[in-house]
Amino acid sequence: MNFYSLDEDLKTILKKQLDDSMFSWAEEQLTEFGRKCGEEIDERAVHTDREGQPRLIKYDQMGEDISEVWVNEGYKKTVEETYKEGIVGYIHKPIPDLNRKGNYTYSFAQGYLLSQAEPGFYCPVTLTMATAYLIEHYASEEIKNKYFPHVISTGEVELYEGATFLTERQGGSDVGANKVKAVKEKNIYRIYGEKYFASNAGMCGVAMVLARIEGAGEGTKGLSLFLVPWRKDDGKLNGVSIRRLKDKLGVRAVPSAEVEFQGAEAYLIGEADQGFYYMIEALNLSRVCNAVASIGIMRRAYLEAELYANKRTAFGQKLIQYPMIQDTLVRMRVKQETETSSVFKMVEMFDQAARFPRERSHKEQVINRLLIAIMKKETAEQSIHFSHEAIEMHGGNGFIEDFVTPRLLRDAQVLTVWEGTANILGLEVLRLLNKFKAHKLFFLDLKGVLNRISILPSEKQMVEESIHETDQFIDSVLAMTQETQTYYSKKIAKKLADLYEGAHALSRADENDRKRKVAEVFISMTFGQELPLQDPLSLKYAEDVLETADDFVNKN
Repeated sequence: MNFYSLDEDLKTILKKQLDDSMFSWAEEQLTEFGRKCGEEIDERAVHTDREGQPRLIKYDQMGEDISEVWVNEGYKKTVEETYKEGIVGYIHKPIPDLNRKGNYTYSFAQGYLLSQAEPGFYCPVTLTMATAYLIEHYASEEIKNKYFPHVISTGEVELYEGATFLTERQGGSDVGANKVKAVKEKNIYRIYGEKYFASNAGMCGVAMVLARIEGAGEGTKGLSLFLVPWRKDDGKLNGVSIRRLKDKLGVRAVPSAEVEFQGAEAYLIGEADQGFYYMIEALNLSRVCNAVASIGIMRRAYLEAELYANKRTAFGQKLIQYPMIQDTLVRMRVKQETETSSVFKMVEMFDQAARFPRERSHKEQVINRLLIAIMKKETAEQSIHFSHEAIEMHGGNGFIEDFVTPRLLRDAQVLTVWEGTANILGLEVLRLLNKFKAHKLFFLDLKGVLNRISILPSEKQMVEESIHETDQFIDSVLAMTQETQTYYSKKIAKKLADLYEGAHALSRADENDRKRKVAEVFISMTFGQELPLQDPLSLKYAEDVLETADDFVNKN
């Protein structure tokens, strides 16, 4: 399959968000990259998952600790090809054909296609994006000149993949409990201690590490950010050692390790007392990447389910002809399509906030943070649900590793954990509501969107009523004790995500007749109450919403 050619909605989104010259160039690049993702990258991903997982080579023949990570040749090829496409580089440097920089929207379109084939490798890409962001925004000119060209390489210099090491054994998500220390030594620092869940270890050229300078205070305010090269200029390990690689349920392409620092040379990034806050900015970028990976898995799960339903015959007819199958597929398609376009709308705001932070208003910054939290949570949970639905559509075949569906489910499971669980994200939402009254700003924005909509009045009213009810609900929750508020945090996040997607679905309803039907179905299944003996919209509109086997062939 060519994942880009099959995705008409992605093309529509990009045509809206990119100017004509950028879209024309991107269309050509993404068509080829979508083919690679649907063919050779997908084939390599199967091999990496089943036979070619990363392996730790701890010692050389003389018993010396070399802490090397072996990866298969196919994975190396995917790494080379993907970075040469500019998935990281063209955010920060000019695209040669256009003589200007790209943006996050184009990069996330690549990530969306890549995640349909190899979401495990999108993790190192994410870490490299975060590393590039931190170096560009906060590193000294000396450090930037030495390392930045390698981190954003598209083939002209040696590539240094990135990594961000936060997690320690005693703290986990409680980063303020971190103990890894930094000792000043002339013009550098030395890092000592252990990071317990260090993804892309052994593969990265540089890692961004949180550590506590001797004498610094407790908690997150005492943490500083350091750039730590994996190797010294002479090629030897820079005081780092891999204890072991994690044996993970999924995303097996990325080596995740326990890393010990034994006096590693490190360079302070930015102000010493701002390290945690720098890393939070990078974390928000990683959360957007997480959402992009999630909608990529959702898309692949939907594609596999519908293709199978179009091919498989049971009890004398194709699966796609059964009403219960049509209902499942329509619900999947409508949710996936709406969620994908909503994520890319969020990306549009994030792109502006990340590239032009000084031009963003306080309101935009708050809404950006809120959207990232609620959409990371919602998309991650939906990726698991979609993977489950795809397995069920295949029946027993869906449980067999000859099909992609088991890998989708295994890979999706980590997306609710990476970059903050639902509980952590719920707490982030509460902070934004309490500190900035973020829901008031958010609802003001949604009402502005709804005021510009002149079709589907009943559906519009349902969303408006839900905004009013949710506003009152949140105000009631915020009047409770802090402890009681946490009980409702995930429920609030879900309500906000539904409203954001509902308003966005309605805003696209005037694009064409099909989009109007998609919006109707989405509002009905999200905000409506299904009445007994009602003619289900999912069946009424199935022929318009779903694709036939011929559609897949023609688009591919």
